[in-house]
Amino acid sequence: MIYITRKASFNAAHKLARTDWDDDKNNEVYGKCANPNWHGHNYWLYVTVKGEVNPETGFLVDLKWLKDVMNDYVVDKVDHKNLNLDVDFMKGKLASTENLAIEIWKQLEAPIAESGAILHCVKIYETENNFVEYFG
Repeated sequence: MIYITRKASFNAAHKLARTDWDDDKNNEVYGKCANPNWHGHNYWLYVTVKGEVNPETGFLVDLKWLKDVMNDYVVDKVDHKNLNLDVDFMKGKLASTENLAIEIWKQLEAPIAESGAILHCVKIYETENNFVEYFG
């Protein structure tokens, strides 16, 4: 079993706020992240796949192909977008980094499986100090 990881970056805005809570409750729970005028991050996305090396190619997957899958299914949809308003797979979900990682997993799992590899981990750095890892 071998693991390989590809990194991508994107910039996006979001707000953490529940629509069923008033502003006071949202501010109490989410603090500055509930800013009504949104806020943004420079995210780093790491996608790790696992499987066996193809003896013919010497690859688990072609990293150019993995880059294209990440761009087509995720990065192009989220880069310079508002996660709460503009991203189809985040509609109706609280735009936390935890939920973002879960939804990115859902976008990538099938196309990666079609290649014969297995999605192992989605890791998202929201800041240099905060990141989320999701293993499905």
